[in-house]
Amino acid sequence: MSTTAERLRAVLAGLAAVLLGACASKPAINDFAPMRPQQTPQPEEAAKYNVQLGVAYMERGELAVAKDKLERAVKQNPKDPNAHSALAMLYERLGNPSEADAQFQTALRLAPHSPEISNNYAVYLCRTHRVDEGVRRLLEAARNPLYPTPEAAYTNAGVCLRGVHRDDEAERAFVSAVILRPSFAEAVYQLSDLDMQRGRLVQARARIDSYVNNYTATPDLLLLGVHVCHALGDRVGELRYSQRLRVDFPDSQQTRSLLAPNPNPG
Repeated sequence: MSTTAERLRAVLAGLAAVLLGACASKPAINDFAPMRPQQTPQPEEAAKYNVQLGVAYMERGELAVAKDKLERAVKQNPKDPNAHSALAMLYERLGNPSEADAQFQTALRLAPHSPEISNNYAVYLCRTHRVDEGVRRLLEAARNPLYPTPEAAYTNAGVCLRGVHRDDEAERAFVSAVILRPSFAEAVYQLSDLDMQRGRLVQARARIDSYVNNYTATPDLLLLGVHVCHALGDRVGELRYSQRLRVDFPDSQQTRSLLAPNPNPG
């Protein structure tokens, strides 16, 4: 089983990818969309399309092509905050924090009241160990009535806080997310995982049971259910969660980890 620190790193990376979608919609990648004769796109429209392409290529791991598209978008429309925000996240992926910071600052200057850009910057701050500022921005985004997914911002704040072992604050953030949206699986997973880490196994089991009985289960929650039941000595529950994970998500990483040989039996 992976350590808590490894799970937190994976969650932060995954949430950053989700937040990337706030920069632009996710089109099918098509660099050669047909155009009518003599049709010349305006720079703003061309920039928007290159942002969409750049984000799509970044999510596919084609970073060189993404860099070309996003840098082109910034040149086409230097006043587009989404172009700068997406380019900032790409520069982070490329290991260039000074350029990432510069692009984020430009995006925030152009759109100081955008909760999406502030949220993206906050995740970046958490990933670069500037926790207090990152959490502050995430909570501001969560409380902004214009932000469409406050439960995600609260959950990001909790993950950020867990990464520096501020677990009481993290728990409050996760609870806020679940109150807003009980079906938000990541917040439920984080709360249950935190309960398990703190030895509150019965509470973790009850939370997982309630979720999978009322909402669509995720592989992360099912695998956590396996581990919680194992820690409780509940062999029947462990087998039930294991079976459901294998049946519902046969090709998932979680199922593969479940089937991997245990290097420390007993």
